[in-house]
Amino acid sequence: MTETQPSSETTPFWRFSLQFYRLSDVADACVALQDDYGVDVNLLLFLLWRADERRLLSGDEVKSLDDKVRDWRNLTVIPMRTIRRKLKSARTLIEPARQEAFRTKIKAIELEAERLQQQALFALSQSTPFGKEADPRTAAHGNLCAYERIMGATFPRETVDVLLGAFDSIAGERSSAAVGTD
Repeated sequence: MTETQPSSETTPFWRFSLQFYRLSDVADACVALQDDYGVDVNLLLFLLWRADERRLLSGDEVKSLDDKVRDWRNLTVIPMRTIRRKLKSARTLIEPARQEAFRTKIKAIELEAERLQQQALFALSQSTPFGKEADPRTAAHGNLCAYERIMGATFPRETVDVLLGAFDSIAGERSSAAVGTD
């Protein structure tokens, strides 16, 4: 998840996602949860962004969000990801450099599908008061646990620790910035 150029349609959620996803080991942790447990990384990032906004969501709220994004995810994001991944190592009639250029275009379209999903989730967050007030760390842990429950899985602790550690580093930066230095 990288953005090559700023968009006039970016949201605070998208900016959070880009910042968070770039942190050490986060991308690997997200992809592992996606591949091994069927996690929707955009929804996972949304839950962490809401935690950063001091919102602790219930399992029912997380399930409702997953239900709302399911059709888009299944129609666009997953098929494009599958095509992109298959093209990476496939030997076809197409010259490798041209195939890679095509794969790069698919990757850009996949990223746009993810950004559109995030825009929709952000819009939903502006019209629906999800969750209850909680300190960010409690909300982050609780939101991840709620997602585990609706997925019917127990995510590996080391993976959750990577995500929570990265979350703590972002939350810490925001706290420091809000307080300022003397």
